[in-house]
Amino acid sequence: MKRRKLLKNTLLLTTAGVLGSGVWLLNGYDPEKLTIEHAIKDLQRINIQQAGFAGGWNLSQVLNHLAQSIEYSISGYPVHKSERFKQNIGQLAFSVFTYRGKMSHDLLEPIPGAPRLEANDAALAMSRLITALNDFRAHKGALKAHFAFGQLTHAEYTYAHVMHINNHLESLLV
Repeated sequence: MKRRKLLKNTLLLTTAGVLGSGVWLLNGYDPEKLTIEHAIKDLQRINIQQAGFAGGWNLSQVLNHLAQSIEYSISGYPVHKSERFKQNIGQLAFSVFTYRGKMSHDLLEPIPGAPRLEANDAALAMSRLITALNDFRAHKGALKAHFAFGQLTHAEYTYAHVMHINNHLESLLV
């Protein structure tokens, strides 16, 4: 019981510390730019023949990774973190990302249980990603729980997907 209280208090203090450090959290992102339309425009500006990414994935792998994430929000993620993780750490992380208007994560970490990303045609991968974004935007049914953040509304998933895309585009090389 004491351990549980200690963990709970530690989580509360950590949350207060993170939320209290507004200088770190606020980075100038405009929440009105966290839309599917804006993400598609950003993606369409990429010169597929010249673009690459810092790190270990090529352009098609990054674009397919982003498409997988969006598709899984409709069809279901293959593997999930524990419910305890999603309800605590996952929701806290999503709250911080949403507050900041920016996500930061390991850019080479695949979606758990997703098929290996093949280094194939970047134009095909871009088409897949834009189709996934349009399919998501048009989707009116229930969405599946995120593997780390848990159940999200359509608006919350929109933020998650666009922040995910933006995070990867930060490592774009032209």
